[in-house]
Amino acid sequence: MKPLKVCLIGAGRVGSFIGPIYNEYITKARITAIVDTDLSNASILAKNNELSKKNVFTNFENAILKQKFDAVLITTPTFTHKELTKIAASNKLNVFCEKPMAITIEDCDEMIEDCEKNNIILQIGFMRRFNKDFQEAKSRIDEGLIGEPIIIKSLTRGPGLAPKWSYDIKNSNGILAEVNSHDFDTVRWLANSEYAKVYAEAYNFKSQEILKEYPQFYDSAIVNLKLKNNTMATIDVVCPCDYGYDSRTEIVGTKGVIFIGSLKGNTLSYCTKDSSVVTPQFLSWKNRFHEGYINEHKHFINCIIKGEKPSVTGYDGKMATCAVIAANSSIISGKAVNL
Repeated sequence: MKPLKVCLIGAGRVGSFIGPIYNEYITKARITAIVDTDLSNASILAKNNELSKKNVFTNFENAILKQKFDAVLITTPTFTHKELTKIAASNKLNVFCEKPMAITIEDCDEMIEDCEKNNIILQIGFMRRFNKDFQEAKSRIDEGLIGEPIIIKSLTRGPGLAPKWSYDIKNSNGILAEVNSHDFDTVRWLANSEYAKVYAEAYNFKSQEILKEYPQFYDSAIVNLKLKNNTMATIDVVCPCDYGYDSRTEIVGTKGVIFIGSLKGNTLSYCTKDSSVVTPQFLSWKNRFHEGYINEHKHFINCIIKGEKPSVTGYDGKMATCAVIAANSSIISGKAVNL
């Protein structure tokens, strides 16, 4: 069969990473058009994907008028996701939407409803579920290796600030959404339960200059959670953390413990007379979860071809958004929030 035709919306840091993945690893689909409000970004990415200028657009609707697609990849800022999904759904295009799914619960519900009404796939970009270490941990937990989960600790710390548009919590739900949506999804997935209570504390330790324009901005947070099956969890973030990209998870069970991830980028270490023993660390999410990104997009394309429901749905995206909103509400009120 001919490869599926895919439209990539967003030529920024995520889109420019996803484009080459389709070129090199996704054999059953190809990106045939790129949309970005910045034409120069779209043109650069198009050239790298061996696409001509006629395949570059500043508007999604214009792209639809000029070409036929089977699916759309949405890698734009969070506040644009709902409207782009609505346009895709009305044109019967299957949707892969990067996390965070949306700004509000109502937006998530609309996206789910639009896709269900038009009988198309909606998959959310939670790539950790497609990384081998997380998948093996999930299998071990489900088979009872460590008994029932008691405490789950999950952290993500990024080396640099997120894009400026995300500083305004109204546009992004803050770094707990932009950075830690994966953690909220991972905890819920590994615990096999829904969230019941959220309590969070946050502070701006490293980015005081941002507070002048965005007084609710925080760069560090700790979230305490309780799930409906009584599993307890913590999620923490520091962004920027400066020292590298750091993503680790620990699951304590009634019979044992599982650790996922390491700060070490590989097993190599070295020592010289001028320094102590050094082990290179991960510097980017692109390196840490490269395999997961490949596998989640293979899964998306295979689901379209086979007419199957993806393993990560709009409901999963909605639940992560619910937890993030509750955490932000807790930060502002200083009180725990029941879900």
